[in-house]
Amino acid sequence: MTFTLAIIGRPNVGKSTLFNRLVGRQLALVDDRPGVTRDRREGEARLGGAEFNIIDTAGLDDTRGDDLLSAMRGQTEMAVAQADVLLFLVDARAGITPMDEAFAQELRRSDKPIILAANKAEGKAGEGGLLEAYALGLGEPIRLSAAHGEGLGDLYDALMPYIEAYVEADETDEEADKSISLAILGRPNAGKSTLINQLLGEERLLAGPQAGMTRDAISIEWQWRGTPIKLIDTAGMRKRARVKEKLEKLAVADALRAMRYAECVVLVIDALKPFDKQDLQIADLVVREGRALVIAVNKWDMVKDKRAVRKMLDEEVERLLPQMRGVKLVYISALKGGKGLDQMMLAVLNVYEAWNTRVSTGGLNRWLEGAVHAHNPPASRGRRIKLRYITQAKSRPPTFIVFCSKPDALPESYSRYLINDLRETFNLPSVPIRLHMRKGDNPYAPKKTKH
Repeated sequence: MTFTLAIIGRPNVGKSTLFNRLVGRQLALVDDRPGVTRDRREGEARLGGAEFNIIDTAGLDDTRGDDLLSAMRGQTEMAVAQADVLLFLVDARAGITPMDEAFAQELRRSDKPIILAANKAEGKAGEGGLLEAYALGLGEPIRLSAAHGEGLGDLYDALMPYIEAYVEADETDEEADKSISLAILGRPNAGKSTLINQLLGEERLLAGPQAGMTRDAISIEWQWRGTPIKLIDTAGMRKRARVKEKLEKLAVADALRAMRYAECVVLVIDALKPFDKQDLQIADLVVREGRALVIAVNKWDMVKDKRAVRKMLDEEVERLLPQMRGVKLVYISALKGGKGLDQMMLAVLNVYEAWNTRVSTGGLNRWLEGAVHAHNPPASRGRRIKLRYITQAKSRPPTFIVFCSKPDALPESYSRYLINDLRETFNLPSVPIRLHMRKGDNPYAPKKTKH
């Protein structure tokens, strides 16, 4: 058991910088412009040997008119409700503003413990703001510099009562280690955040008709029918030529990093504009990174001739993604009641199982003998290439090594034949298969002795 700390404050006071410092990784996007963080982001923080949950929030803003800003404020209010302790961050260099005073008063009404910290307080430039912070009536402010890692010892001392109350020494959460890491990828406005909100049954992420609302890759712990899932929402990935703004470049890089650390990927495509070139490029990236893949065709409720479109999509995926023969297409309506989401999650669990598959060496070599008998490899310089032995090197994704007489002479087309036959024989749809050719005999056969 542990406690949850939410970092609260107006925009651009350094909340995401402190969040990254405490989790020990560059999880949250950081930029000089205010309003970069929109969704609340959760992570596991470590400080002075203690571990606790931490929430980075969108900057508190005193506007309620703009829909997006109101939604951002709503995310912050949900983080306050979720947290056990609030860390109210102010900017020591800018000094205390009327907005700081208003939100200090608002946080008091939450009845949650509040720790006050004055960030950017390194050097003399922060002295004035540090003194002004006393006037907020929240006790002595901690002098912090999140960018330089100063003042973290004082923050640890302030958190000590909650560390002692909540953190049990040497406790490990084994179930968290067993969770399936599932990244949701796709083009902007394909419905990724709406999909996750439907899965969770709450407005956990900002979602709306305008593209580009998600910037960070947001990770959320969840369970589906008793199976722990780590859901990762990502920013929409546009064509590289169109990605020019710095923040969008950071967001796309964040999405790619999330995909590389995930185990499974759901690629969300728009049923009204299916298999755009960018969809295919994302799918190819997933395959090259070795992740398991499910394709969710969203906005299915808006398709009129469903039978014809389904037939067309099945043919298109076979033609356009030959490297992922058998990839599962599921048809969903994330906005209209979450139709098809159970089928999507069943597909995810099935592909995750396939991704972890290990095949016995005996079964593999019986298969290899049959595959070669059905379709002999071509000759090289008049001599037949001999495939002598196969073994599985690892799973996640399934990776196999074939020992043969002339690996460099074996054409790519024959390797594709073997991969497709492997996939069909051992029921490995939707997962990349790695097949490596090595020169040599059966490495496990007894060596012949010379007399």
